[in-house]
Parts: sequence; structure tokens; C-alpha cells
Amino acid sequence: MKKILVSECLYGGRAVRYDGGIKEERHPLFIRLKEEGRMIPFCPEVYGGLPIPRTDCQRRGDRIISRNGRDCTDEYIKGARKARDIAVKEQVICAILKENSPSCGVEMIHDGNFDGVKIPGRGVTTEILQEAGIKVFSEKQIEEAVKFIDECEGTCDL
Repeated sequence: MKKILVSECLYGGRAVRYDGGIKEERHPLFIRLKEEGRMIPFCPEVYGGLPIPRTDCQRRGDRIISRNGRDCTDEYIKGARKARDIAVKEQVICAILKENSPSCGVEMIHDGNFDGVKIPGRGVTTEILQEAGIKVFSEKQIEEAVKFIDECEGTCDL
């Protein structure tokens, strides 16, 4: 049975978000995967060295900037690379990451102005995982992720 890398805030159990909270996913298919013991929870921001709680950050081009103007790009990239290394080592079948995050956003991220506006874009962890050939889904694509996992289990050479 292949493992799945998952944003730790979605997994639940430990508060890792910038605001000290969690966004535990309660979709029945997500819970099924969790109960099967397939998930590897991972927070790139924390593994990159950022504290809990922390000032929120948004992506501005290739940089990740905090609300107070601090450049946190290095921490985000460090955490993203650790996510990739774990995913490769564990031979994960895919990842399910938190949409809208400057780290984990799959299709949408905040626009970098801290005004609540979201734009099409990917987080740095998503980019680095995809560059390594790992399929990435958001929590809004759980049905699609489970279909991919079910079809690929035992047939994909990952």
C-alpha cells in the first residue's frame, strides 16, 4: 500500500498553521485514507524552520513575504525540499495539500497584497513536488485524488 504526503494542517492533531490553528479535513474519503494509515503528515513551513504561530505570508512572484515585510522564501524552499525528499524516500503515490497556501496551494494562492484576493498559482512545495514527478491534489480535489490512488495502486511504478 503506497503512502500519501498530506498537509499536516489537513491531517489534524497538531496545530501547525500560521495562526496556530488546524484545518482538519473531514471529507469521508480523506478520513478513509487516514484510517488506512496511508498518510504522511508534513508541514513545509514548520520543517523549514518557521514557528507556530507565525506572521502570515503570501507569494509575490518567486518570493514569499510575510505581512510585516520579512522575506521568508528560504524557509519555504527549505521546507518544500524536505517534503520532496520525504515523498521520494517514502515513494508516495501522490500528495494532498492545502489550497491557497504560498507553500501548498495547488491551483490558487493569495495575490501577495494581504487583501483576501486569490489568484491562479501554485505554492513552492507544490512546484517542487511536481518537478519531482509527484502528482499533487488539493483538499478540494479529494474525489479525484482517491480515484487516482485507486486506479494507480499496484499498477504505477512510483
